[in-house]
Amino acid sequence: MANALFKVTSFGLAKGKEPVSEDFAAVRVMDDLCVGVVCDGVGSARAGGQAARRVVNYMMNNFQTRPRSWSVEKSLQRFIEGINAILYREGIEEYESPEYVTTLSIVVIEGSRLYGANVGDSPIWLYRDGKLQELSFAHVSDEKGMAHVLTQAVGLDERVEPYFFENNLQVGDRLLLASDGLEKVLEPIEIEKKLKLGAASLVKVASKKVNDNLPDDTTAVVIEVVGQSQTRALKEQKLPIPTRLQKGDSIDGYRLIKPLIQNGRTWLAEKKGVKYVLKFPPLEAIDDEKQLDLFVREAWNASRLKAGFFPKAVIPKNRTLRYYVMAYLEGSTLKELTAQKPLPVEDTIALGKFLSGACQYLLKYDLVHGDIKSENIIVLKRHGKRVFKLVDFGSIVEIFSIASRAGTPSYLAPERFKGEPISEQSEIFAIGVTLYEALTRTYPYGEIEPFQTPTFKSPKPVRYFNKAVPAWLESVVMRALERNRERRYEVYSEMAYEISHPDAVRPYFSEESSIFEKDPVKLYKTLFLLSFLVNLGLFVWLLR
Repeated sequence: MANALFKVTSFGLAKGKEPVSEDFAAVRVMDDLCVGVVCDGVGSARAGGQAARRVVNYMMNNFQTRPRSWSVEKSLQRFIEGINAILYREGIEEYESPEYVTTLSIVVIEGSRLYGANVGDSPIWLYRDGKLQELSFAHVSDEKGMAHVLTQAVGLDERVEPYFFENNLQVGDRLLLASDGLEKVLEPIEIEKKLKLGAASLVKVASKKVNDNLPDDTTAVVIEVVGQSQTRALKEQKLPIPTRLQKGDSIDGYRLIKPLIQNGRTWLAEKKGVKYVLKFPPLEAIDDEKQLDLFVREAWNASRLKAGFFPKAVIPKNRTLRYYVMAYLEGSTLKELTAQKPLPVEDTIALGKFLSGACQYLLKYDLVHGDIKSENIIVLKRHGKRVFKLVDFGSIVEIFSIASRAGTPSYLAPERFKGEPISEQSEIFAIGVTLYEALTRTYPYGEIEPFQTPTFKSPKPVRYFNKAVPAWLESVVMRALERNRERRYEVYSEMAYEISHPDAVRPYFSEESSIFEKDPVKLYKTLFLLSFLVNLGLFVWLLR
């Protein structure tokens, strides 16, 4: 598999005539992050193969959903410690000894930075400029004749001490992760010659060398760096961050007119008679690399999200300072528009379709907006109709990437206050709150202050405030902002379908609703049946 940054391959064969290998491996590219893992289940352990599979899946799943506030180093440490504790405990509980035991070799590439760790003797190599170098450290006994005995393995002991390493990568580098079966058959010079052909060719060459009778399970993962991360390239541009911006300043032909935000880092500007918005990094980004990373990611997202849900944005090629440019939208925020009266039903339906469509578009990039609210929706007038735009590129993050209260408290789903990661369902909740607010000019769960822990009591129905709202639309909105996730829409497409097909909308009832409210017909039928049975019983008794 290949993308613009990495070309990755993975392949393995079982030893001898065995049908199943005790090795397990995976490699995955997640935007500009690449994760490769190889595990070699310890043969002397009764559940070594199971352990290998579980460790690979555990590491992959956790890197897919890791909090973005965690560095790669912290994530590696925490995840390895976590799966080691699980496997050791289960081994003791099930076998009364460590039996879920496996080696682990893992690399994580973020931008052009390599992070790696290994436990055991599955090697990791870097091939650069025609030379193969081992990056890992083999945890084996130093005693004579005991080189095959592992001193460290995942699941072997209560505590594990991985070997960690870091390095910078460059285009053309190749990484090889393998189980030790590969180096038992191939010499380093042979690996160097065949590495460019990928994992499958490398393992098959080893197998052919021993007449397809491998002495050990043999697995390889090969990662080739074929391009540079766009965000990394943007970050490495030698561009100063302006410390002082003033009305009338001219920046690459853009004349600054006035600041649009109190911090003075977002400006209305004009160039050749056309108005634009220029956004500059916060001053903290001068000395804080994480702040610079966040701004670079924001600019990159703004420039690549080309759909009509958002204002057009570009990163000028010949800019002399660090900033990006957005189209200026002459309209009002949804919050301003509904300050005097609720949004009409027809426009609210259009808004619901717009927000679900924008979120579905972001999901194609594994992104979520992160701060859907009335202040971040610009309302324009075109051809007599209202048109919506979603703003604030700075809040956009990878799905499942944060497990904090980032966002605006009054729009956060209950699970976000419990430390659960941002998800489709939590974004659907924010959409529901926004639609409720547009129709009622109030928050369903009241205004929530930062650092407050809300109780989320059952909200009043939309039609309590606005009798013009049809029952089906009320059901859509109330189901979207349901505090119980099991009763909320699970995915955007489900909500999008119902808001476009009123006849298909299921009536919504709160958990506190009575049986009569939920299904009066069923209640009447039940009461009629009970009455009939009672009367029948009396009739039979009278006949006796």
